Amino acid sequence: MPSALESPEGGEEDILRYEEVEDDPVSPMDLSELLKEGTKESHDRAENTQFVKDFLKGRIKKELFKLATVALYFTYSALEEEMDRNKDNPVFAPLYFPVELHRREALAKDLKYFYGEDWKEKIQCSEATQQYVDRIHHVGQHEPELLVAHAYTRYMGDLSGGQVLKKVAQRALKLPSTEEGIQFYVFDNISNAQQFKQLYRARMNALDLDKNTKERIVEEANKAFRFNMQVFDELDKIGRSLAEEAQDGGLPVHDGKGDIRKCPYYADKLGTAGPGCPFHAAVGLARQPLVQLMLAACMAVAAGAAAWYIL
Repeated sequence: MPSALESPEGGEEDILRYEEVEDDPVSPMDLSELLKEGTKESHDRAENTQFVKDFLKGRIKKELFKLATVALYFTYSALEEEMDRNKDNPVFAPLYFPVELHRREALAKDLKYFYGEDWKEKIQCSEATQQYVDRIHHVGQHEPELLVAHAYTRYMGDLSGGQVLKKVAQRALKLPSTEEGIQFYVFDNISNAQQFKQLYRARMNALDLDKNTKERIVEEANKAFRFNMQVFDELDKIGRSLAEEAQDGGLPVHDGKGDIRKCPYYADKLGTAGPGCPFHAAVGLARQPLVQLMLAACMAVAAGAAAWYIL
C-alpha cells in the first residue's frame, strides 16, 4: 500500500512525501537524513506507479483494495514477527514500539470486515508479497540491523500520507464513518503523529552504527521500495483484469469530470432527488434489443432515402 505525503494542499508530485522539516538540528550523516536523501529516487518511482496514482485519485476498486489489505497483512505479520524476535537486540531495540506501531491486529480486523469470520481461509499470499515477506524474514534472522530500513519505510509513511489515504479509501469505497475496513490507518496509541515521528528519527540517529552499516541500511530501504513497487505492479495487473465495477442498476460510473452533484442521476442515487440523467437514460435505453432493432431499421430507411435523393 502506498504511504505518505507532505501536506494535503500539495500537488500530485508532493503527495507521497513523508519527510517533514524537523525542529531539531540534524547532521548530513544522521541516519534519518541519509535515508531521506538516499531514497528520494525510489520514492519518486513508487509514487508514479499506476496503482498509487489511481489510488490517490480515488480510483480504487473494492476488490483491489481488499487484495492490497491482504498483502499488507502478510507484510506486517512478517515485519512484526522479526521485530519481536529482535526487540532486545541493540541494533534495533530503540525502535521497538509495539503498542504504538504494530499493525497486524488492525489489519486482521479489516480482513474480518471484508471477508467475514473465516477470512483466514479466504486469503493467500501473492507471489510479489511472498518475495517481500521472504526478504524481511532473511533480514530479521541474519542481518537484524537492516530491519531498521523496513520499519522506517513502512511506519513513517503510515503515520504521514497514510492518514490521507485513509480518507481517500473511506470516501471512494463508501466505507462506514466508524472506520471499519480502514483500521490499518488508525493509530489509537499515538496522540501526535508529528512528535512521534521526530522521536522515532531521533532514536534512529542515536543508534550506534558505523558508516558502512548506515549505507547498507539505505540500500535496504531502496530494496524495500522496490518490493513495494512490485506489489503495486502486481495489484495493477489484477485491477486491469477485474470487470469494471458499476453503480446500482448496471449503469456506468461517473467519469470524474465536473461536479457529481450536478448530474441528476447521481443526485438521485445520493438521495437528493431529481429526474434521471438524460445521458445515462439514453445509454440505458439504447442497450435494449428492441430499441437497437428499431434504430437499425430507421438507419436503413434513411440510407435508402438518401441514395434515392442523390440518384
